[in-house]
Amino acid sequence: MTSEVPSSHQCSWLGSLSGYRTWSGLLWVLLVGISPGSWAQQGTQPQSIKIEGDITLGGLFPVHSRGPAGVPCGEIKREKGIHRLEAMLYALDQINSDPDLLPNITLGARILDTCSRDTYALEQSLTFVQALIQKDNSDVRCSNGEPPIIPKPERVVGVIGASGSSVSIMVANVLRLFAIPQISYASTAPELSDNSRYEFFSRVVPPDSYQAQAMVDIVKAMGWNYVSTLASEGNYGESGVDAFLQISREAGGLCIAQSIKIPREPKPGEFEKIIKRLMETSNARGVIIFANEDDIKRVLQTAKKANLTGHFLFVGSDSWGAKNSPIQDQEDVAEGAVTILPKRASIDGFDQYFTSRSLENNRRNMWFAEFWEDDFKCKLTRPGIKYEAGRRKCTGDERISRDSQYEQEGKVQFVIDAVYAMAHALHSMHLDLCAGYMGVCEKMDPVEGRMLLQYIRSVNFNGSAGTGVMFNENGDAPGRYDIFQYQLSNVSNPGYKLIGQWTNHLRLNPEEMQWSGGDRKIPESVCSFPCESGERKKMVKGVPCCWHCELCDGYQYLLDEFSCDMCPFDMRPLKNRTGCRPTPIIKLEWSSPWAIIPVFLAILGILATTGVIATFIRFNDTPIVRASGRELSYVLLTGIFLIYLITFLMIAEPSVAVCAFRRLLLGLGMCISYSAMLTKTNRIYRIFEQGKKSVTPPKFISPTSQLIITFILISVQLLGVFIWFGVMPPHTIIDYEEQKPPNPEFARGVLKCDMSDLSLILCLSYSIVLMITCTVYAIKSRGVPETFNEAKPIGFTMYTTCIIWLAFVPIFFGTAQSTEKMFIQTTTLTVSMSLSATVSLGMLYIPKVYVIIFHPEQNVQKRKRSFKAVVQAATVTTQLSQKSSDKQNGESKIEPDRSQ
Repeated sequence: MTSEVPSSHQCSWLGSLSGYRTWSGLLWVLLVGISPGSWAQQGTQPQSIKIEGDITLGGLFPVHSRGPAGVPCGEIKREKGIHRLEAMLYALDQINSDPDLLPNITLGARILDTCSRDTYALEQSLTFVQALIQKDNSDVRCSNGEPPIIPKPERVVGVIGASGSSVSIMVANVLRLFAIPQISYASTAPELSDNSRYEFFSRVVPPDSYQAQAMVDIVKAMGWNYVSTLASEGNYGESGVDAFLQISREAGGLCIAQSIKIPREPKPGEFEKIIKRLMETSNARGVIIFANEDDIKRVLQTAKKANLTGHFLFVGSDSWGAKNSPIQDQEDVAEGAVTILPKRASIDGFDQYFTSRSLENNRRNMWFAEFWEDDFKCKLTRPGIKYEAGRRKCTGDERISRDSQYEQEGKVQFVIDAVYAMAHALHSMHLDLCAGYMGVCEKMDPVEGRMLLQYIRSVNFNGSAGTGVMFNENGDAPGRYDIFQYQLSNVSNPGYKLIGQWTNHLRLNPEEMQWSGGDRKIPESVCSFPCESGERKKMVKGVPCCWHCELCDGYQYLLDEFSCDMCPFDMRPLKNRTGCRPTPIIKLEWSSPWAIIPVFLAILGILATTGVIATFIRFNDTPIVRASGRELSYVLLTGIFLIYLITFLMIAEPSVAVCAFRRLLLGLGMCISYSAMLTKTNRIYRIFEQGKKSVTPPKFISPTSQLIITFILISVQLLGVFIWFGVMPPHTIIDYEEQKPPNPEFARGVLKCDMSDLSLILCLSYSIVLMITCTVYAIKSRGVPETFNEAKPIGFTMYTTCIIWLAFVPIFFGTAQSTEKMFIQTTTLTVSMSLSATVSLGMLYIPKVYVIIFHPEQNVQKRKRSFKAVVQAATVTTQLSQKSSDKQNGESKIEPDRSQ
């Protein structure tokens, strides 16, 4: 086993290189886009580690970092480079010493440095395909004229690597052309799962599509629906974010506020702009970050500088994982960060192997001396190299882990598993093709790449960490991740704490999580907070996670989270507006202030009317009672009684019977009263007018005639009511519109009879016509002598009644829009009717009762007068009115015959 750096003066190598350049140079320019002349500029074959064996495996490791502009390689990478490279050497040692795996077959290796640069890695990997290229050596001659001795290059059957996804993509494009299988230990870009483009590529780490799925599941488990993404420019970052975006779209319920790319070569102020952009959508506190360590560190630094410690809630990919380097000196900003890392374990056997490495026993690793200098911060003296002043000299007695800090690099397990996967595939292939043959048989010389790929895809064994190693049809390993959270506050041992796992589905322990300041409650990262009860979501166009909350107002309730709907007409919304409830039903109660006053007036009126009727009956044959026209008086008093009685029907709980009696009696009482009064005033008017013309009395002035006329007038009202009964039978209704204020809490359904305002007025209209007609006759009879008849009391009664009903109209109709319409209108109507009845009773009968009760001496028979006396009185009155305008209606003391 040697490390090879072939010298440029060897004739065989020059011939090889010349042949290579003449035949395949154009091929690389066309397919890959780089010039093979770049090797020639180096002047040497790429530096590599060569380990002899029956079957050779290739290895690609980022031994050095990317160099500055114009320089391919930078400083050595101890963990990602040397640790991983040594893991392959360790695995080869283990396999070659295993009697059950590839017995009698030794695995060799050709290991190259990619310098963390895809183009440089491609140039290096051309070493793997030299044996497969036909070379034209016809023009090659040695200086002595002898034919060149061209060594046969070893044939690489498979490649372990590369590390970075961009490097693996570049290399995979070349290896595919020559059917060389490739197994990566660290490349996770989803693009590499495309079997049609990278059919010879496999990997023992899960692709970022699984990682992205795990991150989507984590975000959803924490209740976030509005996050931003940060990606380092390049295949890893951009592909990871693209996978996250695609999966989140398919899953739904997750919106991306900002999707920001970090340039490869950030300009000054670039990270300040990134933080400023993230703060444009400050509600998106969750930040999904697929970035390299340097970018992660600078994002944290800038957030801290902007005084945003504790604002951002980072969810980091495996490039962050459980590493301390990205968060060094930024621990307070990183507190609460949830990170993901492929499930792995530390391999104890490798620790023992690596810590025992020294300059003496590890000469096969040509870069180990450089690692030694960097690890122990010392300088080895070499021939031709000047010793640096101020730096101690390496003694060679230093020991890893004892004299330097050592922690096994996270991908060591996967490097070992990748080598073992290749070994198991070769072992299965050997069993099938070389059954019973010791060593490599002819069927495996050379190893056919496409066949080996099939065996690789079929492997299934327990890896170095005890977990199964297998590949799906795209060459991807199963997704197995550990989920960590960086915790700082209120913990005895600050650092990354395991809080869950993801293996096809998420298992998260929220009770183990802790956030900035030691808070246990998961912070929110949402575009819009949930709407309050009774509020609907008005979505923001194009952003399904953002909305405005609008209250379902009026009589609306929340039909679903996006729309309001009106409650049915007989219902009102619940207080929280999540549904509807029946509207309370009310009626005018006897205890209501709106009822107490009308009832009080009605009771007084009924008592008074009853007293008048009783008095008249008791003194039925006395002159005053007889002179007032007993028959019509009883009819009129009956009407007054019914007017008072209607108050109780208007306040009583509506029912079919109550509604029927309301229709019947509402206008009947007034109709009876005003029919009787109209008949009286009409009789007086006709007698007085007839007396001016002749001594012949007018017709129909007898009591019987008066009763007949009165009942004819009353029958018109009754006929109208019974026609109404026939056309529309009485019934009750619940009016939900009458008391429906803007605030539904005050909404009420009013139980009432089926009498509209119009039908109520029509019911009273006939009585109003009688009242107006009676008033007209009262006016016409105003010239009758004061003591001659009842014309003047009836006139005053009608004038007052008209005033009452004129006041009633604006009050009744002016309150039609009031929420207490029923109460106001009922009270107005009943009080107006009671007042009109009281006016009639007070003007016409109370004075008579007063005389009958308190001055019986005046209740005596006066001499009778004939119709001739009436004629004389009318004549005298006419003459007096003509002579003196200040004496109205005459002062004649002549009284008519009241018995007529």
